[in-house]
Amino acid sequence: MSKFELPEIPDFVIWDYAVFAVLLIISASIGIFFAIKDRKKETSNEFLVGGKQMTCWPVALSLTASFMSAVTVLGTPAEVVRYGAYYLYFIISYTFVIILSANIFLPVFYRSGITSTYEYLELRFSKIVRNAATGIYIIQTILYTGVVIYAPALALNQVTKFDLWGSVFTTGIVCTFYCTLGGLKAVVWSDAFQMIVMVIGFLSVLIQGTIIHGGPTNIWEAAVNGSRLDILQFDLDPLKRYTFWTVTVGGTFTWLGIYGVNQSQVQRCISCKSEKHAKLALYLNLIGLWVITVCAVFSGLIFYVHYKDCEPWTAGFISAPDQMMPYFVMDIFKNMPGLPGLFVACAFSGTLSTVAASINALATVTLEDIVKNIFKNISERRNTFISKGLCLLYGVLCTAMAVVSSQMGGIIQAAASIHGMCGGPMLGLFTLGILFPCTNWKGAFGGLLIGLIMSFWVGIGAFIYPPPATKTYPLMLSTAQCVLANISSNTTDMASTFRPVTLTPNTASTKSVLEENFYSMSYLYYSAVGFLASVICGLLISFVTGNDVPNGREHGKNIKPSIIRPICDIFCCWSDKYKTMCWCGVHHDSDLDHKNSLQNDPKVEAVTEETIQNGFDNDSIKIPPQGFNPDERSYTNLETHQVSRM
Repeated sequence: MSKFELPEIPDFVIWDYAVFAVLLIISASIGIFFAIKDRKKETSNEFLVGGKQMTCWPVALSLTASFMSAVTVLGTPAEVVRYGAYYLYFIISYTFVIILSANIFLPVFYRSGITSTYEYLELRFSKIVRNAATGIYIIQTILYTGVVIYAPALALNQVTKFDLWGSVFTTGIVCTFYCTLGGLKAVVWSDAFQMIVMVIGFLSVLIQGTIIHGGPTNIWEAAVNGSRLDILQFDLDPLKRYTFWTVTVGGTFTWLGIYGVNQSQVQRCISCKSEKHAKLALYLNLIGLWVITVCAVFSGLIFYVHYKDCEPWTAGFISAPDQMMPYFVMDIFKNMPGLPGLFVACAFSGTLSTVAASINALATVTLEDIVKNIFKNISERRNTFISKGLCLLYGVLCTAMAVVSSQMGGIIQAAASIHGMCGGPMLGLFTLGILFPCTNWKGAFGGLLIGLIMSFWVGIGAFIYPPPATKTYPLMLSTAQCVLANISSNTTDMASTFRPVTLTPNTASTKSVLEENFYSMSYLYYSAVGFLASVICGLLISFVTGNDVPNGREHGKNIKPSIIRPICDIFCCWSDKYKTMCWCGVHHDSDLDHKNSLQNDPKVEAVTEETIQNGFDNDSIKIPPQGFNPDERSYTNLETHQVSRM
């Protein structure tokens, strides 16, 4: 067989830089547009949640772009090359995630009238729980954003010679610029544009790769022969990196922590002009998730087929799996100036959308949960000014944090690990609040703390004691037909076909039970560990401490029925007896009395169950319950209903 000589990858040319520059200019221009357009209605509500008048289409694109970032563009194809097309199972995970988010978490958040997700925790539990969750979210998001900025910039730099720190600082500056100027509207519409760029970038790779290899049938056959499509693995072993169960179960917990309760995502949903639009945005976003996942997986399969006899990472031509896709793109488009720049624009579109979403969400959380609790009587104009200042501050912090992420390993695992370790316990906390009325503030706080301990224990343990290749089960990567640089032909014939180094029996025998098992758990289960620990321990602590709440009142009577949705309500087959028990003493029929009182209000001509459930459009009004004092800054007794004028 003839030897395969890996090509010398050319550097970027002027057309590639031009395409990339267009992406940045359009993104920045969107921020300028909304800054000018909305200059006469500058309020913090308009700046942070778009005046809650967004429609479903741009929000759906923004939701997809925000977390389908460069982590997906660069990391997913590399995982497919090394482990197979297991990522296709995420289509199932995403479906479960969107259904659960749209029917359990979103209705509660939307009807609560909150701006920050963590306001809910004070409504439901106490200020202590709210402050703890706020702090965790801020740290988690800054860390994650650092990974999103640095890792793709490093991968692209080492392959395309695209300036590392230039791309890092450009990302931070551009995102901070249009976030600070245009607020959430600029972020959402920029995300929508960047989502389109991501799809075009993927399609260009898929089309060119398919043409080179003679059509999809040839690619499919080669992928099957190389075991990349051998994914019917239903082993329950949690130590295997990817199986059907790790992706569908572990992936569901990981992404539910993002779509269900993460401020970056929830903020976009509650910015919609009605609950119906918010739900529709989630389901439209699901289609986007499917499209991006399929594109990323098949890009990985084409890469494998192209280099199946001489894989560049194994051969040492690139230094990390995250560089596989940039190397491939520079190879197949080397005679097509501008198209490598399109793919880089695709990768950085994901980065820009995620960073912008994070900056906007961090500013919102800080204003609502920290600033307004410290300074009680801030004017609306000053709130807007502070919001812009916070966007600027977090833009600087996230850019600075990018340096730290260089020590966190592969881009996919680093990103998922951060979300898993923090997102799982946070998901458990909100689940305790929404689904289990019996949970008190001590149970919520204790459950959150124990969930964090458990998830960080396994996550940090796996970082310190990484599992050997025998636990992660990577597939073979061949260099059998390579002509390696500075190596003789005889040596090339003996080139390794399996990059990861396995442990010797003597080394393996020195490992503890924790290292062999607990720390070797698939990173997709980190979120599930934190979630289960948080929920189980939270319920146990609540049972032990009983109705002991901060203000001394009986716990069930202290909960507003509009901010919970007991698990019994999800299963309609339960009898009335068990449903009553499940409500744990909460007077959930009191909403009916309030609806009746609203019907007699001269300002309201009609109140129906449908309008209460689905929300309203531009002419909606909010009527607080009787006895609410607008001068009080606390939301403890606030229950907001939206009522439409006919």
